[in-house]
Amino acid sequence: MPPNPTLRGMLRNALSTVVILIAGRSWAGPVATVLDRSHASVRAAIALQEKITPEILKWPDVLGTAVGVNEAGQPDLVVYVESNAISRAEMIQATLLQFLNIPVRTELTDKFIAYKGRHGHDDDSDVSHTFAQKPPIALGTSGGWRSDLANGYCCGGTLGSLIQVNGAQYILGNYHVFESDIVSGSNNRVASTGDPIIQPALIDIRCNAHRARNVGALVKLSSLPGSNVDVSVARADSGMVRCDGAILDIGTLSSQTIEAFLNQAVKKSGRTTGLTRSHVNGLNATITVQYENECAGGEAFTKTFTGQIIIANDGGAFLGSGDSGALMVEDLATSPRAVGLLFAGSSTSAVANPIDEVLQFVGGKMSGAATMVGN
Repeated sequence: MPPNPTLRGMLRNALSTVVILIAGRSWAGPVATVLDRSHASVRAAIALQEKITPEILKWPDVLGTAVGVNEAGQPDLVVYVESNAISRAEMIQATLLQFLNIPVRTELTDKFIAYKGRHGHDDDSDVSHTFAQKPPIALGTSGGWRSDLANGYCCGGTLGSLIQVNGAQYILGNYHVFESDIVSGSNNRVASTGDPIIQPALIDIRCNAHRARNVGALVKLSSLPGSNVDVSVARADSGMVRCDGAILDIGTLSSQTIEAFLNQAVKKSGRTTGLTRSHVNGLNATITVQYENECAGGEAFTKTFTGQIIIANDGGAFLGSGDSGALMVEDLATSPRAVGLLFAGSSTSAVANPIDEVLQFVGGKMSGAATMVGN
């Protein structure tokens, strides 16, 4: 457990690495401008965070790091620590404060998990976002892989939004919702290109796929474990999805995107919690997420993501199990811009892939520019 001589040297080197960014700049008071990645104080905090995070992640009970903002409006370094390790969190904070001259704090939370919904055959959820819709459907709704049934459970998530690539429209969702079944397992199936994507998800129709409609065909991108995004797409079936890409409770989007910034007001529409609002409280996060090999299956791999967006999620009020795949947008009444693709969370924080990174990955895989469908 820290401190140790190696850590002391590493922290001192980290400080010297960012001294040019820090010099002549004070973190003693709130910053009036937008705290995005281009802001000098945020850049300085990120530079330090990236230098020390590889070592911090080796410490027991550490789940990740991010650059956040404290109550005084200052960028700070956040270290996420297992919720049952209070004394360790206090020791970590004291150790870092001894060496760093920016605000540092620890946040107690449970492990970050991919927020795919899983239920048995007795699910009677009556949340409006879980109902079967008459085509063409709006998005921000329950949906998933038609064969997502294994080990006595069925699974599902959220059909998040609509994108366009090479003149065709695709439903945007998560890898772990559309295509994470990678072993034949108990259902003797592996997710493959061309498989039906349905609305609503199996978890909302008593695991009976005959009660759902096919709304798209899977295009397997295999984003994980190799890339830094949890994304998959399904080509929208003709007449089954609203061609304007409207999302339940949000409406049509802007075709433009926006980069996340600290304290940014955001909202999302998802299968489980419906329309919810929160704010961005972490940038450039490094977090680790464990993935299964099929619905209720064994561990397939553990993935460490970098450069992620963290959103306040106290008590799961913003993002819950089954909301994976929901699109996070700026909290505007009309034509909001996309900010990130939600995929994981904990009892205190939700996690989103930056939307521009998602679109770049999809476009690269499909040999064309991927853009949001909107105004």
